[in-house]
Amino acid sequence: MGRVGLSTERLTRAGAELADEVGFEQVTVSALARQFDVKVASLYSHVKNSQDLKTRIALLALEELADRGAAALAGRAGKDALAALANVYRDYAREHPGRYTAAQFRLSPEAAAAGAGGRHALMTRAILRGYDLSEPDQTHAVRLLGSVFHGYITLELGGGFSHSAPDTQETWTRILDAMDALLRNWPAQ
Repeated sequence: MGRVGLSTERLTRAGAELADEVGFEQVTVSALARQFDVKVASLYSHVKNSQDLKTRIALLALEELADRGAAALAGRAGKDALAALANVYRDYAREHPGRYTAAQFRLSPEAAAAGAGGRHALMTRAILRGYDLSEPDQTHAVRLLGSVFHGYITLELGGGFSHSAPDTQETWTRILDAMDALLRNWPAQ
């Protein structure tokens, strides 16, 4: 039996908070043990190793993002839905930078299948219904939106746009306008 008060869920949440404070790359079972002032061995009844801990944090982050995305998309279509989902990702990354990084963590096929990653793809495809894209263009568009959203957010969080005008919010708005225009006028093969 594990130490009183420690559980897999509590350790996962503490690991997620630690990721937001010090960066996802710095999260280890040892760092978590220090935080709880316990021996590393006492955590192994709850998590197998640092890889397992990071996988659990990634799954938590994907679930949180999917829940926020679903709530933001309710009743929206077209550009409004596009902007809503994009802003969910950006806002989450600003609020939880370590968890956002965790959401990009490469998962095993089994973990990925059990997680909320599929919900993200379904939400993006739901947005695309408003643009009347068929396959394979819909898959190309899902990949494009993911690349643009995550690429911009990663560069912005890393300070890549902090040295010049215009303001990053203005650029973000223009990018979403451009994505909407592109999706409405998707090029024929």
